[in-house]
Amino acid sequence: MKKIGIISVLLLFAAFGVFAQTDGPMPMKPEMTEIWDPEVPVVTPGVTPLNAPSDAIVLFDGEDIGREWTNGQGGEPGWKVEEGCVTVVRGQGIIKTKRVFEDFQLHIEWRSPSEIVGTSQGRGNSGVFLQERYEVQVLDNYDNRTYRNGQAGSVYKQHAPLVNACKAPGEWQTYDIIYTAPRFNDDGTYFTPPTVTVLHNGVLVQNNVKMRGPTEYIGIPEYSVKKHGPGSISLQDHGNPVSFRNIWIREL
Repeated sequence: MKKIGIISVLLLFAAFGVFAQTDGPMPMKPEMTEIWDPEVPVVTPGVTPLNAPSDAIVLFDGEDIGREWTNGQGGEPGWKVEEGCVTVVRGQGIIKTKRVFEDFQLHIEWRSPSEIVGTSQGRGNSGVFLQERYEVQVLDNYDNRTYRNGQAGSVYKQHAPLVNACKAPGEWQTYDIIYTAPRFNDDGTYFTPPTVTVLHNGVLVQNNVKMRGPTEYIGIPEYSVKKHGPGSISLQDHGNPVSFRNIWIREL
């Protein structure tokens, strides 16, 4: 009996040891945090960072502006197309994309006139409107001071750019814009406001900033918030012959 009791105690300790080793979470292994499926989609980059990647929609390739753009009334754009770019024609009004978008990555190149005319807001003025409501300012701010929340790279009258990255008049400049559209509450107010990141000539000038509301020249932007869905990209006719080229967009 004594021998049997000793064996029972040994078996009990052995069972306790196995339980202690298996009780609680299993030891982590590298493969336990490796996610294989679904695979990440393949996108072929452009030859240079300025060229459209394989999943982009080319909005203007230097030739047919009427393929993707209309004027403000839905007719043919009245801007001039030559030498691979489209240029504002004073008095013709905005042009806007036929397609509408929500969240996106937008690449656009612009050039202010090489002949300097005017000062402050009167010099090389245009704008890129996101969803036709939220303006990233285009302006010749090379050695040309204006109000800080209205200069090139600003979210007009809302966020001044972090720095002035302007090139000289007549040189091509780039905007790369990452935009997240607003989502709305039932009463039409923002559930999440629109946000935008802007790189001007490769330099970060807006870092995921939140907009208070649609762009206003006079007044407070949040007063004009209205629930909306997808919208066009529009380019402003401010009376200055600003040119644009190589416009493409990726829906996110």
